[in-house]
Amino acid sequence: SHIRHAWDPTKSVAQNLAEMGLAEDPNKALPIPKKKLLGMEVESGGREQGKKIVRKPYVVNEMEYEASLPEKKSNTLSRDLIDYVRYMIQNHGENYKEMARDEKNYYQDTPKQIKRKINVYKNFYPEEYKEFITSLKQEKMDVQ
Repeated sequence: SHIRHAWDPTKSVAQNLAEMGLAEDPNKALPIPKKKLLGMEVESGGREQGKKIVRKPYVVNEMEYEASLPEKKSNTLSRDLIDYVRYMIQNHGENYKEMARDEKNYYQDTPKQIKRKINVYKNFYPEEYKEFITSLKQEKMDVQ
């Protein structure tokens, strides 16, 4: 978004990026150092470029600040995965082979994959899982 706001549509990509202090070609910005092979000197192909004037340094500063912020940890699962796991537990209990044969197993998960998905659900939402299991036990008690 920072680049989008500072972009000048009348200029080329190279000119826009140079004004912001960003590199157009990373191979030119960080050239590979010269190597010596069997007594011969091989050039890396990087060209020496003169100092460029950065007219929009705030773009790089804002991007560096944004990158330095700690990443938010999102311990959430998709609603579809939660519904899938709850459906499988509700209809099949702990029988993973039966779950693998279920018609709602659209992605044709193996029993181990289903078990792994259920364990992820247990780890992400332990309270919700306990409440779900107790409600299932209550339903079974009411039916009998």
